[in-house]
Amino acid sequence: MDKDFGVLPGAAGMRVYVTGVVDRLTERNRLPFDYSVASLRLVDFMVDGLRRGRPERGQIAGLLQGLGAYTGEVIVRRAGAGWVDFGAEQRELFGQPVGIRMPDGRVWNPLGKVVNRFERGGPEESVQRLYLLLHGRRRKAAAPIDQTVVCGGRIR
Repeated sequence: MDKDFGVLPGAAGMRVYVTGVVDRLTERNRLPFDYSVASLRLVDFMVDGLRRGRPERGQIAGLLQGLGAYTGEVIVRRAGAGWVDFGAEQRELFGQPVGIRMPDGRVWNPLGKVVNRFERGGPEESVQRLYLLLHGRRRKAAAPIDQTVVCGGRIR
């Protein structure tokens, strides 16, 4: 059941690592791991399926790590976050070596969130919900003032 995704790299190597995770997860199935926010629902479904089988966490640790890294990469790409290496205190607090930093400076632990989804289940541990309620996301750039905007057929 477990996929061997190897050793989790530091922050600088996470994008390449996640590309490998997606390749491994989609090599036999056409799963929609397209780095969209909607694809985080697939992560929730996969973790819920793992829970139903009741394996020990150690049996699927590699898969949970890969799904957590994928979750973090979606947030990096969609919310303007960046991967960061945790310091000793953060590693102890989060139980992970890497996490993400939002544009406003907040630090989040998507790898731990996937583990929590596996261990606790429930909608409050959803990784898609994490993204939707995430504080500190990059704001969309406003249209320049001199640009004409068409709204409902009228020019404003």
